[in-house]
Amino acid sequence: LQLSAVKLAELHSDLKIQEKDELSWKKLKAEGLDEDGEKEAKLRRNLNVIMTKYGLNGKKDSQLVDTNYIKDGTETDTLDDPRLEKLWSKAKSSGKFSDEELDKLWREFKHHKEKIHEYNILLETVSRTEDIHKNVINPEENLVKEEILHNKHRELKDKLRSINQGFERLRKVSHQGYDATSEFEEPRVIDLWDMAKSANFTEKELESFREELKHFEAKIEKHHHYQKQLEISHQKLKHIEGTGDKDHLNRNKEKYAMLEEKTKELGYKVKKHLQDLSSRISQGLQHNEL
Repeated sequence: LQLSAVKLAELHSDLKIQEKDELSWKKLKAEGLDEDGEKEAKLRRNLNVIMTKYGLNGKKDSQLVDTNYIKDGTETDTLDDPRLEKLWSKAKSSGKFSDEELDKLWREFKHHKEKIHEYNILLETVSRTEDIHKNVINPEENLVKEEILHNKHRELKDKLRSINQGFERLRKVSHQGYDATSEFEEPRVIDLWDMAKSANFTEKELESFREELKHFEAKIEKHHHYQKQLEISHQKLKHIEGTGDKDHLNRNKEKYAMLEEKTKELGYKVKKHLQDLSSRISQGLQHNEL
């Protein structure tokens, strides 16, 4: 697939979480705790998202290209949405952003693109389930299917709410620039904080959540640092391979292996933490609906 070193590390983290979730589900199933098959269906959806995200589903052009075209000056990645393309073009030419801020903003745009991509995969899965649901005749099975569909629609609603909030934020930042007093900078943390404020948390719980988000953001920044170091090391390794200096090559291979392992480990921790935080917010939002 010719994935970059960083994308390979990301794929490793996603698959590690998927494997852990599948092992947990097997224990639940053995105890008879997934009778309606909803948890199994969610695992399949998650695996479908991973396969589509990294181009493992056999379809061309489904892979999310990981190219930062601020640094190399070539716009090889697209945002697949005219509204996002227009916003990004305005922000780039506005003069309101430093190179570092443009880099950060581009990460926000890419994150938003991934959210839309995952929403569309889920929407397609729900549509297929609804088609199957129409052909169910057994009344008892019908009730189970209704509950599964209800959960999926709630998941879709949560994702759509996050997409709408994210787009509003991008629109605001693109027009006004970054707010120096802004509480958080990382797109995923901003998403979580916006959703947490809409959830059914007490002031004390919200304050505790805010502190946890600060720790989470620091963890993400550390992961970004290692991702950059890994990419630099990968480029250096490719350069040294052409020189034929074996000692130099072996030293750099060791450094690359260390950086790759650290990037994978941090990537897993970040994604697991994100999963846990998202789950807590989702429970709070569901409580609101009740």
